[in-house]
Amino acid sequence: MYNSFDVIIVGAGALGAFHAYFALQQGLKVLLLEKDARPMEATVRNFGQIITSGMAEGEWFDYARVSLATYQKIQAEYDISIRQNGSLYLASTALEMQVLEEKHARYQALGYPSRVLTAAQCQQRLPAVQASYCVGGLLFEQEVTAEPHQMIHRLLAYLAARFQLDYRPATPVREVTAGNAGATVVDARGQRYTAAQVLVCSGRDCQLLFPDVFAQSDLQLVKLQMLATYPLPQVRLPGSVLTGLSLRRYAAFKACPSFGALMAEDMDPDLRDWGIHILFKQAVDGSIIIGDTHEYADLAQAADLDFNNVDHLNQLMLSAARRIVDLPDWRMQRAWNGYYTQSRSAEVFQHSPDPRVHIVTGIGGKGMTSACGFAQHSAAQLLN
Repeated sequence: MYNSFDVIIVGAGALGAFHAYFALQQGLKVLLLEKDARPMEATVRNFGQIITSGMAEGEWFDYARVSLATYQKIQAEYDISIRQNGSLYLASTALEMQVLEEKHARYQALGYPSRVLTAAQCQQRLPAVQASYCVGGLLFEQEVTAEPHQMIHRLLAYLAARFQLDYRPATPVREVTAGNAGATVVDARGQRYTAAQVLVCSGRDCQLLFPDVFAQSDLQLVKLQMLATYPLPQVRLPGSVLTGLSLRRYAAFKACPSFGALMAEDMDPDLRDWGIHILFKQAVDGSIIIGDTHEYADLAQAADLDFNNVDHLNQLMLSAARRIVDLPDWRMQRAWNGYYTQSRSAEVFQHSPDPRVHIVTGIGGKGMTSACGFAQHSAAQLLN
């Protein structure tokens, strides 16, 4: 039947799309429903940094390695905007450099390649870096970036062309139920679809489907602010550029022996209070994405994180960024917000209201890096 499927997935962000990818690889008939005309939430509103090196050792590092290999595999077949241009962490103090060297030693033991760079080598790779900031760095040449405004759309086109994915955008879902014959999905126009299994990967939309489940969860909403310069083709800033602030935020570094000493150091209270964590990534048009901030609210107070982009926070980011790189033009072409949900107690939120209906969301800020590898594991668990 036209509206009968093995699997229906609600939400075409990274989690939904990669669950679809692995379900299709199992030979399943998949319907992917997306509420918007094009995905436009967290999977699009980010840097496009895919940073396996930022994941804590264990299952999420393993998921990220699977993601990296899968991105590269798909890119070899179809251009989804993946570029192997590496990730470079810059240290601004001897203690930050010590943490990077400790992480390098650990990655050597895990067989994950990295290379310690001197300050001069960092400046050779990134001529724009301020000599007064950089004392050295740690480079992961195998890591990749994506163009976030392109990647998910090209991935969906690839899944439709290669695997005959039935993808229906502009199709909000108003109801998901389960009965003896399977699960039923009803869209906003009253169209009904049936499947053996339904996955709800709804991102930050926690009000339309299963609002009672979400109200009782420990999910919180996170709001970010990001900026992008005008195109600067004369600047060379390859790959993902991460800074000393990244070491304090990324789970990968918490296991380093010197991490405690790093966290005990004084930190600018504005940067700390607003969760400011300076990253750079140059897009294919030459513009440089700069960010970002982090604001948090429980779902019940999610409306407090409104659509406003606060200039004071943008100026805090730019002030910190100017200490790290020297750009010929600091005018901003764009400023925008991103939003995602994350669980307070788990790396991802999973709940099955019925054996045939599964909610998978709240992956936090690691979706671009690890959603793919997690989806491989999740699809194998839920759909077999």
